[in-house]
Amino acid sequence: MKSLTKTLSWLAVLSMVFLFSCQKQIDKPSQQQSEEVGAANNNQHGHLQQAKTFSSDVVVSWINLQLQMNKAPLPAGTAGQANDRCMAYCGIALYESVVPGMPAYQSLSGQLTDFPAMPSTEPGKAYHWAASANAALAEMNRRLFPTTAAANKTAMDNLENSFKATYATEADAATLLRSIAFGKEVATRVFTWSTTDGSANVNPPYVPPVGPGLWVPTAATPAVNPYAYQRRLMVPGSANGTALVPPPPFSSVPGSPFYNMVKEVYDASATPTTLTVGQKALADYFKDVPGYTPGGTYVAIMSQALDNTKASLDMGALTYVKVGLAIFDATTVLFTNKYQFNLIRPVTYIKTYIDPAWSTYIPTPNHPEFPSGHSTTGGAVLTMMSNMFGEGFHITLHTYDYLNYPPRSYTSFTQLSNEISDSRFYGGLHYRATLVKSTEQGKKVAENILNTVKFLKE
Repeated sequence: MKSLTKTLSWLAVLSMVFLFSCQKQIDKPSQQQSEEVGAANNNQHGHLQQAKTFSSDVVVSWINLQLQMNKAPLPAGTAGQANDRCMAYCGIALYESVVPGMPAYQSLSGQLTDFPAMPSTEPGKAYHWAASANAALAEMNRRLFPTTAAANKTAMDNLENSFKATYATEADAATLLRSIAFGKEVATRVFTWSTTDGSANVNPPYVPPVGPGLWVPTAATPAVNPYAYQRRLMVPGSANGTALVPPPPFSSVPGSPFYNMVKEVYDASATPTTLTVGQKALADYFKDVPGYTPGGTYVAIMSQALDNTKASLDMGALTYVKVGLAIFDATTVLFTNKYQFNLIRPVTYIKTYIDPAWSTYIPTPNHPEFPSGHSTTGGAVLTMMSNMFGEGFHITLHTYDYLNYPPRSYTSFTQLSNEISDSRFYGGLHYRATLVKSTEQGKKVAENILNTVKFLKE
């Protein structure tokens, strides 16, 4: 009898060791055990479902509505660079609202600059993570777009209620209420944190310095984002190693490096017939206006990638937060640099020193030339997209179907990034050298974020 008791005791110990080792293994999503656990929790009414068992439809739907609200012209009271803020904070709130349902991943609390602690879930209680995501995104959008049109406010209500009705058929009332409350509390904390990032600082009107080779405003409107340096970076150290090699010394002498750099822009579009039909189409496609404000184009690409791959909720949350962090910090870095260099735009130089009758194919934004906003942001975002979907991801963009622009197809994110940069060259807005340096700057911002933020648990 003593022998039997001893044997049973050893079996109990071995069982505990086995269970503990399995629990450690499922923390890495690439391992087979994680897939088995995910499959085991895939029942529609399972007690402790993981985020991966839900669709990212709720994410794509809210992104598309947010893009609609962020189309130019923006409503009164919304800054021109609002898009990168909205996307970044929504991505963070989304991720934090579902990460407790992603066993291998952890909160960003303590990792982002001044980011507060997030609420805790109730141990052992079930959560419907899609309902939590829906609540978080609804709350964030209402707070971020307080001045949006009444039709947009109604659209937000309708979208939130539509998903709530669907989820009510998938979870009991207590689970649904608990999930919604958690998502809203996450959003409240994220939004409160967002109000301290420096974007709302009150500053005097910007007066640019005057001198040879310096930027001259290209519109009667205020300069865009001149006080970006006051904005808090999301990720500590994301700007490390992003310092740009300066442009060649200014010169109006034909044959000088600076003159040749500008002449390349002029030669590409010297007359209305110099640009090819394809080059004009490319410049039009990524000019943003009319259409999305800066940053919106990239989020539209992300939305289409998630939709095309029928991504799960955890994939949608992880992609959104990475892209949001990249957009925000890349925008902060590049606009800080723009007003440090204050470099003259091609249109000003060409009209002054080469051809007074020349004009750009698309309007020149009212901020300095160096670095390029499209290229720095594109380099950052598309590096994140490569991280999530793979570099050789094939995508056909339908971003501007509503403007009757033909879809554009790509076989890699590098090809897409290069075309976005080319669009600004053919538009007459940027020098080639600027586009190359800016893309590399954006890539470095993204790499810094990926090397700093620990999404996976150790």
